[in-house]
Amino acid sequence: MYMSTIYRFAAIIYIIFLLAMIAFGIYFVSLVVKALRKYINSTEVREEKREVRQSLAEMLRENRIRCKMTQEFVSEAIGVSRQAVSKWENGSSDPSTSNLIALAELYGVSAEELLKNAVSKRKSEGTSVDGGGMINDK
Repeated sequence: MYMSTIYRFAAIIYIIFLLAMIAFGIYFVSLVVKALRKYINSTEVREEKREVRQSLAEMLRENRIRCKMTQEFVSEAIGVSRQAVSKWENGSSDPSTSNLIALAELYGVSAEELLKNAVSKRKSEGTSVDGGGMINDK
């Protein structure tokens, strides 16, 4: 009689454990679905970031060419690799704040002017950003 009580208790604990694992699995799947939905719905934000990065890259390249400097010269002047300057100018990465300030000083413009020109260039191409960060086609 004592052994059957232990087996019943063990069976109840096992069933509770299985139910908890099933509940955890369902919760985990719901979190994954929620994250995927958020990622899929963030297309506008990713597109906006790509456009801003591209327009900043264009501004950096235009200013370097305006000042008749090579990527090699710019990289040596601010203490980064030539590949970093190339990545900034093709839009595959962004310069850090300190590097952006150094670039602005090197080009004889303010960092704010570089960023404003990048945004205004994007606006002139027919897109704007509202207060919520969404892209609006004109």
